[in-house]
Amino acid sequence: MKSVLKTLAIVLTLAFTAVSCSSDNDDNGSGNNSRDIRYEITGNYTGTASVTYFEKGGNALNEDLTKLPWTKEFTAEAKSVGASLSASGYGGQAGQTLTGKIYIGGKLENELTATANSDGIIVLSLTPYVFPL
Repeated sequence: MKSVLKTLAIVLTLAFTAVSCSSDNDDNGSGNNSRDIRYEITGNYTGTASVTYFEKGGNALNEDLTKLPWTKEFTAEAKSVGASLSASGYGGQAGQTLTGKIYIGGKLENELTATANSDGIIVLSLTPYVFPL
């Protein structure tokens, strides 16, 4: 079950990234040009969970969530196209939550709260942040 959830998290992350990489460029120069990334996951989820995120080189990494809150900070390399965060878990209690946040240059760019279903399964998948060109 754990490997299925990890695979699902990676597939969702990659799918959202592919969809979000559009060619529109309508930021009018107001985008956040920082490459300083901070990921954060908080909540009261007590089940077994893992997190998938883009690391500084732009590759997807997966690690177990051993305690909350969880954070990861780094400066993305030039080859990295953006930031992405997702988490999934099983064995929790219905109604428990996880909240994920993506900060770029200290500014909150994306936030989402997920709630465990009646089976104690939770899936949190934030829309990826794509660095301005």
